[in-house]
Amino acid sequence: MLFLTLIICFVLSILITPLIKRFAFVIGATDKPNLRKVHQSIMPRLGGLAIFISFIVGVFFLKPDSPNSIAILLGCGIIIITGFCDDIFELPAKYKLLGQLAAACVVVFVGNLQVVFINLPFGGQLQFGFLSIPFTIFWIVGITNAINLIDGLDGLAAGVSSIALITISGLALIQGNLFVAALGSIVLASTLGFLIYNFHPASIFMGDTGALFLGFIISVLSLLGFKNVTFITFVIPVIILGVPISDTFFAIIRRIINKQPLSAPDKSHLHHCMLRLGYSHRQTVLLIYTMSAFFGLVAFIFSQARIGGALVLIGIVILIIEIIAEKIGLMGKDYRPLLNMVQTLLTSTAKDRS
Repeated sequence: MLFLTLIICFVLSILITPLIKRFAFVIGATDKPNLRKVHQSIMPRLGGLAIFISFIVGVFFLKPDSPNSIAILLGCGIIIITGFCDDIFELPAKYKLLGQLAAACVVVFVGNLQVVFINLPFGGQLQFGFLSIPFTIFWIVGITNAINLIDGLDGLAAGVSSIALITISGLALIQGNLFVAALGSIVLASTLGFLIYNFHPASIFMGDTGALFLGFIISVLSLLGFKNVTFITFVIPVIILGVPISDTFFAIIRRIINKQPLSAPDKSHLHHCMLRLGYSHRQTVLLIYTMSAFFGLVAFIFSQARIGGALVLIGIVILIIEIIAEKIGLMGKDYRPLLNMVQTLLTSTAKDRS
């Protein structure tokens, strides 16, 4: 039944995306070129509506059962309405945030989804206590925005989300969490159908309707799959979403240093930096896909590792992220503390040998 449902979602997404494209032009849900954007012509957005409709049909056919189902679908409805309105009217950031908070609160309070504690690696527990609710809401809103922020090139957010969904669903299946595996697979099939039209050169954008929905559902699925367990399993979703999380982290630091509002747009995100380095549009997207797949593989290895190996792996991943950030200039071309230190050591070693 699952295989048939996934085929239905994939095919339906392919069939209705052209209809959504026409609908977007009719209601004025279009994206106009400007200095910050890479496309040169007016593009229809709202493509995320095709993903959502296919997802809902898949849920109707498969009927995955969980106490959280109703709350998740209600939250998805709120986030879709928020994204839909933004794609048409370009809502101020505060209204988009209110929609995201409302969707997160539905999942937390109606669905009773909260990260209550984490089992620490060397014994004991980290109890969140009264912070469990704000922490869970922060995670959902944070990941939702992280996916939204990387939606800057054709097929980028859809592809990165698909890779994350493959990893989350696969690990959930290994752990016996059939609800998360089924729901993640349905979203994946719906997204891949849309990606046929969204990959470079795209004929339609997913818009905030799609980016917010994918960010929201991925954040919720990651919590359902890995909450209230050990330190290792709690870190897994962070690794899986390594690309959007690290890009968002460096964007926040960059704006704080430059004394800009956190919601201020700029052209220093991961994909912007890679384009400036001379990579083509398609090459940039494929390279970021590769990074996402690498993080997915690391997450799988991490899930099977013991404490010592897991901690070493975390250190290696952080080191790799920092090197990439310095290499491509995520914090600016003059931010190279680690690379400068290595260069100094190499120069010093060369002098000693001579």
